Amino acid sequence: MKRILLLALLIGSALCSLMGQISHSANGDVDENAARILKKASDKFSKGSVSFTVTMINKDSDKQETARQSATVLYKGGKYRVELPRQVLYSDGNSVWHWNKDAGEVTVNKLDKNDDDLMNPATLLANYSKNFREKYIRTEEDGTAVIDLAPRGSKSYHKIRIFVAEKNGIVKGMELHNYDGSRGEYHLSKFKSGVKSTDGDFIFDRQANPAVEVIDMR
Repeated sequence: MKRILLLALLIGSALCSLMGQISHSANGDVDENAARILKKASDKFSKGSVSFTVTMINKDSDKQETARQSATVLYKGGKYRVELPRQVLYSDGNSVWHWNKDAGEVTVNKLDKNDDDLMNPATLLANYSKNFREKYIRTEEDGTAVIDLAPRGSKSYHKIRIFVAEKNGIVKGMELHNYDGSRGEYHLSKFKSGVKSTDGDFIFDRQANPAVEVIDMR
């Protein structure tokens, strides 16, 4: 699962959104309006465990849907579990276990903390200022803020667009815009905070699955 996969310098002083006039300021390489909203979104992931459902949609350059898949995500402090219909990913913050149920095997790798994991937006949001330049675009009529992140280094894509409920900081979705015109869409729903979890929820359980072959690549 390689969805593991979370901006130009602001020009101008104020943007008029569908909600009305919104004050906006920039300080050097920081878009302060975008930074404020992204901090609120990041804070939603920093208080205990959270769970959410993410629907991933691939679209070609003509914006036609080519693939769709949903996953359930559990996150806590850099650790996560991603459950897909026939696959499960676990990470304890240092390693990643990829359980392919059809193949009956688990591969284990070191976690590459430079990866942009859009099914784990907490990591992307926590490190965005180091890896991206942020730009506030607008606030939609329903109160959803639209923010673009442009990678500081070389990537296969040129932009990540994030949709955040400005009132409460809940991430509603993301779009990965590729240079060839294709894009990946990530729609988040059923967001819950304060979910109970233990460290064991983020590690593949060998004892409970003795028939599964484990391939350790670390």
